[in-house]
Amino acid sequence: MNSKIVLFVLALLAFAPLRAADQSTGAKALNQLKTLAGNWEGTFEWTGARTANGPMKAKYYTTGNGSALVEDLITENAPVMTSVYHLDGADLRMTHFCGAQNQPRLKAGQIDLAKGTIDFDFVDITNLRAPDAPHVRGLEMRLIDPNHLRITFLFQSGDEESRENIVLKR
Repeated sequence: MNSKIVLFVLALLAFAPLRAADQSTGAKALNQLKTLAGNWEGTFEWTGARTANGPMKAKYYTTGNGSALVEDLITENAPVMTSVYHLDGADLRMTHFCGAQNQPRLKAGQIDLAKGTIDFDFVDITNLRAPDAPHVRGLEMRLIDPNHLRITFLFQSGDEESRENIVLKR
């Protein structure tokens, strides 16, 4: 009986580094995102069902004693959208306070920091006025280099899809 317990404990210890590596992926991504702190400028362009373009600024800063990164996207000198990136256990999460006046919550489903990619998938949403109301259903982040960033919001409105491509530089 004791040998079975010893084998079980050894098996748990053998797999512990794998679990630790999984848990650290979200934390590594959040630490990478924190390097965005500061002021950025660039452009936005809607494609798909919705079309528009123009200048955009962004401000990134940490809050919660360094536990979260806040992203303010700014047009005409006023924040129009705010996203907060944070951990939930090992998972990198994002809550988006949308200009459509709802709050989609997303989870990083794919993280490849070597390529600078973080893709977020829809989890749920608060304040959605109707099932077909406009809302963000995904987000693609491309950390091109320390001074260049591309964000693409995947937007759903009924059966229509749009993409808001935001290109920023410091």
